[in-house]
Amino acid sequence: MLKKNVLRKNSDFSGIYKRGKSIGDRYVVLFYRANKLGYNRTGFLASKKVGNSVKRNRAKRLMKESYRAISYKLPEGYDFIIIARNTIDGKKCQDVQRSLYNAFKRTGVMK
Repeated sequence: MLKKNVLRKNSDFSGIYKRGKSIGDRYVVLFYRANKLGYNRTGFLASKKVGNSVKRNRAKRLMKESYRAISYKLPEGYDFIIIARNTIDGKKCQDVQRSLYNAFKRTGVMK
């Protein structure tokens, strides 16, 4: 069974890119848009600019863990796409978490 809080469809991603808003920070870029659901959906991306597959997977793991640590402060009913910047390479989880927290804070959706 698939998890309901993960963005999968290309139409979901393109809708957030076209009609959503974005905020950039040192290590991540955050795209967000309100949805009409009672829960948040997320997507984590790391392009080849970040590095080889090992570095991209580590970047996604860091972003997922950082999101998990601050997700309880977020209201329900949003779609988020979190994209790794190439500066994320070699950073610790605490640095990425701080960057993601600052991005969410600047969006105005955080409690």
